[in-house]
Amino acid sequence: SEKRLLPAFLLGFRLGPLGAHRFYVGKPLTAILMLLTIGGLGIWWLVDMVRIIVGHFTDGDGERITEWL
Repeated sequence: SEKRLLPAFLLGFRLGPLGAHRFYVGKPLTAILMLLTIGGLGIWWLVDMVRIIVGHFTDGDGERITEWL
């Protein structure tokens, strides 16, 4: 994927419950759902943060994001 983990992590850390990291990687529908549920009451956000850190987060095309910088 052409997206990077560092911006996704920083957006997720700062604005995670609002779905900013999902908007960044090209997942607008789930980003809006995350925004409306405040990150799935924090659970969905926490799962996303763990997936970003371990490198299992994917972009809008389903490709794994592997590069940090």
